[in-house]
Amino acid sequence: MQADENNQDLAQETEAAEQTAEDKITVLEAALEEAKASVLYIKAEGENIRRRAMDDIDKARKFALEKFSNELLAVKDSLDAALNVGNADVESYKNGVELTVKQLGAVFEKFNIAEINPIGEKFDPNKHQAISMLENSGEPNTVTSVLQKGYTLNDRVLRPALVMVAK
Repeated sequence: MQADENNQDLAQETEAAEQTAEDKITVLEAALEEAKASVLYIKAEGENIRRRAMDDIDKARKFALEKFSNELLAVKDSLDAALNVGNADVESYKNGVELTVKQLGAVFEKFNIAEINPIGEKFDPNKHQAISMLENSGEPNTVTSVLQKGYTLNDRVLRPALVMVAK
């Protein structure tokens, strides 16, 4: 009888162990499904963030010059007004052009566009483009004349100055 009781106890323990293992498997499977869903959600969220960032970059590219363009419109308006003047003499045109140049200079200053006008400076191939070399009594390798001014944007060369250099 005792053997039957032992077998019965052993069978109950085995059944309890199997039930506990099945419960653990069920719990682990549920946790795995939850983890999979979480990974998919995080992946989708990351993709959405990437897509929004790409849209923001595209918009920034498209509209980066908007403020600069709006400022230039005022200069264009001044030039158009000068062309529409009926009776004007050379002096009034000259005054209008000077005002327009000042207006353009203010736009350049506002957006950190600086002029490169290197007369008398040492030749710098990073800022200047030599067109020719002149026999000159001045110091060798210095800029003697500027054929076309250069410009920088935030200290980066937009266009080098076209210069003549002393031999």
